[in-house]
Amino acid sequence: MKTFRSIIVFLLIVLPAAMLLAYLLYEPDIPVAQLKEKYADDSSRFMDLDGMQVHYRIEGEGAPLILVHGTGAMLQTWDSWEKILHPNYKIIRMDIPAFGLTGPRADNLYSDSMYVDFLSQFTQRLGLDSFYLAGNSLGGLIAWKYAAAYPEKVKKLILIDPAGFHEMKEKGGSLIFNLARNAPRLTDLISKIGTHFMIEHTLREVYSDDSKITPKEIEMYAELNRRTGNRHAFVERAKAVRECSEDQLRPIKCPVLVMWGKDDVLIDVGERKHFSKLPDVQFALYDHVGHVPQEEIPERSAADARQFLN
Repeated sequence: MKTFRSIIVFLLIVLPAAMLLAYLLYEPDIPVAQLKEKYADDSSRFMDLDGMQVHYRIEGEGAPLILVHGTGAMLQTWDSWEKILHPNYKIIRMDIPAFGLTGPRADNLYSDSMYVDFLSQFTQRLGLDSFYLAGNSLGGLIAWKYAAAYPEKVKKLILIDPAGFHEMKEKGGSLIFNLARNAPRLTDLISKIGTHFMIEHTLREVYSDDSKITPKEIEMYAELNRRTGNRHAFVERAKAVRECSEDQLRPIKCPVLVMWGKDDVLIDVGERKHFSKLPDVQFALYDHVGHVPQEEIPERSAADARQFLN
C-alpha cells in the first residue's frame, strides 16, 4: 500500500511539478563551436584524448604547476592564480571531462579512477615527468588520488576544499547535486533546466561573499554548462559511486598544503581531519571564505600557494 501511495504521489505531484519547472526554466544546449569563439583564446590548445578534444592552456615559465578545477567549473576558475603565478611557474590547466569546452565522454563514465587515468594520460602526452599539482573540490579529489597512484610524479600537492570523504554523508551539499544524485527519475529534466537560475543559486552557495559574484561570471558558468552534453554529463557524474578511505592517502609522501574556506557549505572545513595524518602536511584556513578560495580570495590564496611551493 505504501509503495502504491508513493507512485500516486509521484505521478500526481512530483512529476507534474518537475515538468512545469523544466518547462519554465528550459534553456537549449549551445554548440561547442559557438562557445569556442567566446571562451577559447590565443593560448588555448586542444588535445585529442579518449575521443574528446580536451581544452587546455599552458602559460608562463618555470617549474610546471597543474591546476585541476571542480564540478561544474572550467579552467577559467584559475584565471587569477594564473596571472599571479605565471611569472614563476609554467601554469597548465584544462577543462576536465564533462565540463567546459572539453565536454562529455562518449561512454558517459565519470568515476574517480577515470579522472585519475585521464590526468595520467594528459601529463604523459605533455611529456611531464614530475610537477606540482593543485586541485579544487572534485579537482582536489582527482589530485590527491593521482598523487597516491603516482607518488613519484608529484613534487608538492595543494588541495583546496577537496572532495572525497564528504560523499559518505547523507545530508548537506548543493541543491543541484542532491537532485541529480537522489532523483534518478528526474535526470532528463535536470539536464535541461535553465542553467542561469541554477548557476546563480550554486555560486551563492560556493561563495561566502556574494558581492564578489559578477554577472559576467554567472554568464560564463551558465553558458559553458550549456555546452552540448555537459548537463547530462553533470548528472551522470553526480550519480557516480565514490569510495574514499584514509588508507588511500597512505602512498602520498610529498609535502601537502590543504586550503579551506571556513564558510564552505558544500564540504565542511571539519573534513580536513582526514588529511591530518599525512606525513608532511600544513593547513591554511580562511575566515569568511567559501568553497572556491582561488576565486573568492585569489591574491591571498595564490600568495600562500607560492610560499608553499617555494
